[in-house]
Amino acid sequence: MADYAKDVLVSTEWVEEHLNDPSIRIVEVDENPALYAEAHIPGAVGFDWQRDLQDQVRRDFLGAEEFGALLGSRGISNDHTIVLYGDRNNWFAAYTYWYLRYYGHNDVKLVNGPREKWLGEGRPTSTDIPAYEPTTFTAKPGNDAIRAKRDEVLGALDGATALVDVRSPQEFSGELIAMAGYEQEGAQRGGHIPGAASVPWAQAVTEDGTFKSADELQELYGGKGVLDGRPIIAYCRIGERSAHTWFVLHELLGVEDVRNYDGSWTEWGNLVDVPVEKDV
Repeated sequence: MADYAKDVLVSTEWVEEHLNDPSIRIVEVDENPALYAEAHIPGAVGFDWQRDLQDQVRRDFLGAEEFGALLGSRGISNDHTIVLYGDRNNWFAAYTYWYLRYYGHNDVKLVNGPREKWLGEGRPTSTDIPAYEPTTFTAKPGNDAIRAKRDEVLGALDGATALVDVRSPQEFSGELIAMAGYEQEGAQRGGHIPGAASVPWAQAVTEDGTFKSADELQELYGGKGVLDGRPIIAYCRIGERSAHTWFVLHELLGVEDVRNYDGSWTEWGNLVDVPVEKDV
């Protein structure tokens, strides 16, 4: 994996070899949290992205103190290398990676391939819930250099920033407002942010969910005008797919000025008096 800009991926083979390494905490974060109980990598901690990682009152993620308390309560300290994986080609694993980086934990890796790859290879699984001793995890102040909020997106409409819509073409065009099963994440209006390039997140991975080569990724995003030196803001519907694209651009391709707009279309499509385009 040396052709990527940063050493942030680990193979399934590497994970199996490090199952008993006390310096590592493996964490599973699924779009469908019920999968963790069915089978997970032995010793892996499971996070429910809705219940554990989100504020239960405001639409936002946890503050630094709450985030640190969550990790510490599951036996994860600042000294651990955190290895993330999950279903749906690592949507929420990549989101949690971005979340950890936001709060200043840089010793974090993503498995190159989702839980389906681990299972398909016949690697060991468990249904046991690990009982690690609680420890201390101190989150640093949030790094807003990797997070975009709505006012910053409004300020990016002048074209000086490259906007990347990583949703499906149907969502981008406005043909589809709410995906079946995700109605709670819908919006009043369909379409996309004016000037955004459509680069669906799945174009960055191969059939088994592993990432395409650096050259292929350069060709993909460069061909859509994304890698022209401008700052980049990626968005999707609620921020998890765009975190996956943030990972590709920032970590694998080494583009420094990339931010994830985690408010994404659920916020933008519900705002009053903001511009929307519907063309493909």
